[in-house]
Amino acid sequence: MQWTNKSWSGRWVCGVLLLIICGLAAAQDIGNPYKILGVHRRATLPEIRKAYRQLAKEWHPDKNEDPNAESRFVEIKQAYELLTDTERRQAYDLYGITNEDEHIYKQRHDYSQYARFSNDPFEEFFGTHFRTQDQDITLFHKLSVTARHFENHIMEKSVHTPALVLFYTDWCFDCVRSAAAWRRLVEALQPLGITLATVHAGHEAALARRVGVHGVPCLTLVIDKQVYIYKEGLGSMPKILEFIRWKFPYKLVVNLNDYNVDAFVSDFEDNRVKALIFEERPNIRMRYLITAFHYRERVSFAFVDMTSRDSVNVTSRFKAHRNADSMVLLKEDRAEPAASVSTAEIPTQTLRQLIDDNRLLTLPRLSSQSVLEAACPVEWRAARRRLCCVVLGPRGAALAELRALARAAPDRLRYAYVYAHAQPDFVQALANGSGIDVSEMEHRIVVIWRREPTRIQYEWLNETWPTCARLNDTKRALDNLIKRLLKPTEMMAYETHVQELADEAARGAAWRALARLCEWAERAALALRTHHALSALSVLATVAGVLAAGYLMAYLIRLEEESVQKQKEERRRQNGDSKKTLNDPLLELRLHELRAEKYNGLVRLMKPGCRTIVVLVDLQSRVQLLSKFHKIVWPYRKNKTLVFAYLCVERNVEWFRRVLQLSLGGGELRVNARNCVGTVLALNPHRKYFCIYHAKHPECAKPHKRMSRMTRSLGGWAGDPEAGAFIGFHTEPDSSSDEAPDPPVLLQENLLDGLPNWLDRLFEGSTHRYYINYWPDMTSK
Repeated sequence: MQWTNKSWSGRWVCGVLLLIICGLAAAQDIGNPYKILGVHRRATLPEIRKAYRQLAKEWHPDKNEDPNAESRFVEIKQAYELLTDTERRQAYDLYGITNEDEHIYKQRHDYSQYARFSNDPFEEFFGTHFRTQDQDITLFHKLSVTARHFENHIMEKSVHTPALVLFYTDWCFDCVRSAAAWRRLVEALQPLGITLATVHAGHEAALARRVGVHGVPCLTLVIDKQVYIYKEGLGSMPKILEFIRWKFPYKLVVNLNDYNVDAFVSDFEDNRVKALIFEERPNIRMRYLITAFHYRERVSFAFVDMTSRDSVNVTSRFKAHRNADSMVLLKEDRAEPAASVSTAEIPTQTLRQLIDDNRLLTLPRLSSQSVLEAACPVEWRAARRRLCCVVLGPRGAALAELRALARAAPDRLRYAYVYAHAQPDFVQALANGSGIDVSEMEHRIVVIWRREPTRIQYEWLNETWPTCARLNDTKRALDNLIKRLLKPTEMMAYETHVQELADEAARGAAWRALARLCEWAERAALALRTHHALSALSVLATVAGVLAAGYLMAYLIRLEEESVQKQKEERRRQNGDSKKTLNDPLLELRLHELRAEKYNGLVRLMKPGCRTIVVLVDLQSRVQLLSKFHKIVWPYRKNKTLVFAYLCVERNVEWFRRVLQLSLGGGELRVNARNCVGTVLALNPHRKYFCIYHAKHPECAKPHKRMSRMTRSLGGWAGDPEAGAFIGFHTEPDSSSDEAPDPPVLLQENLLDGLPNWLDRLFEGSTHRYYINYWPDMTSK
């Protein structure tokens, strides 16, 4: 009995683990169910059931010994369950929702209460008569998606399917008023191929911040993995459509007329089918623009305005019907259209069906991975293998012969060609797998079977593709090879691993930047010819007016200054003092001599806030130093708080010695007058402090040590009485100082070289201030 209980418990645990594993497997993303079952997106239920029965028999674990048969069988069953459920299939077609996404979708906030109880949150307060159809926000909740769905599906699919996403909240009066406009947008744009969704900004606050939503309701356009915010209200449908139209890639659709039609329809080097849209209107309809964006990688679109006089010949050439919209698809192998349709408004479904059936050229070039996927799709079943006959590097007449074979090819065979210089990795992989030299592969023919996305099986034709001589023999050998390889039991000779093909249409960073600049310039020129011209011209006119007014004011001020200057010169010339006016610059910036008679006016009686800048000179250096000092302080001549003066050290060196002595706190001090030449004092008489400039002793972090060294230098005595003329101080450097030793000689003309920088620090307030108790008397000699 005990053993039975343990066995039962073990079996129960195994069962629980099995259920968990099955649940985890069911929650996994099953991928594209159409590709799994091998059916197209418009397949009917009988076609889906037929494909499922065939695959189920082939991959049933009891009948297939492949180690991946069980997982493959579960994947087939999940794809079948999804496509046979109408609601789940519709959700996948519109939003790409699979099992994993459905699980996420069910974990979202439950909005069903709004449909069961109240379609409007304001009905609770205002009664049932307040709610109308225009104010029903239930549609917001029905189209609501999560941030994960926004990132994984809407953003990823925006490279070929644009999306309009509305951010909203529950208790929002503006959202309620916008419900009717949003409903009209959904009804108008969803049939055209635009994805419309809503995001609850309160529940997905992180997404709203990342997108840049600052208020609700907020309409955003997601196109080519870029999010653009519409900053106007939702009430104007034409403005929204114009906003969407301007966000499409520039020159997505070429405007075609009689002058450029030949160049457009004859250039197939871009490896794309040509699609011509004919309308009796100046601008292409939104439905065709969206279709052009969806198929931009494989189809090149052009628009013909049948009302223009420049499109008469192209309209008659392709027999476009008047009073109807027409689309013509052209391929490279014939002048006649490969397909055409004409009706009042071509439905989006008809457009896409027609383009899907003719999305590749008759003989496409493998120029990118997307072309390889379309021309040589993956097919892992040997009984339904699809072959791709690829010729390496054909030119001219060889391409024409290949197109003839491509037109007569069976359903499971596609012809293509590749340029070896453009796809070196692909060609090298073929050479490595078969042991053939790359130089010998020119004009060789290889038959490829893509059983997996990154692995191919292939076999070479023993002959090269000729131009004329042995064409029939080569065709016969190729036909025999293809018939043999289409048999389910036939094995290919070689197998190799291939990487994704390089995109030959991709541009470099510099080229993209140049193209973007040209695009901006052309868009600006186009905007000047549309209704945007008024706002653009208004901005330009405002900027030009401001610049003109500023220039005019500066010009008038300059004229006024010149007029005043001329009047002054005229008065001085009348007084007979014109020569002195021209030659003596001290008349406009007076330098006062600081002596006993002017001491009170320049120092003791100065008003608060005023300063006196004094330079110390002697008779020998007076002319040279005053001229340089005048030039340095000239920019400060209009400052009314500054007074400039000079002090002759021969007569007033005692006053300078007393000022230094008071700042040091007393003690005996000897000062050599010749060593003081070139010193500049900035006196603040009212607050009783001064700042000092000396060429030999710049400002440092230790002002008291600087002052001590300066006083010793000023007091030093040279043996030669003329040594002071060059300020050659005989001082010993302070070994404890952080400053470098003084240079040995400083010439007289270089004494004031550092004064401009010192004045800047003075007016910034960063120079050290030396305070004294009073200003000493200045005696006259």
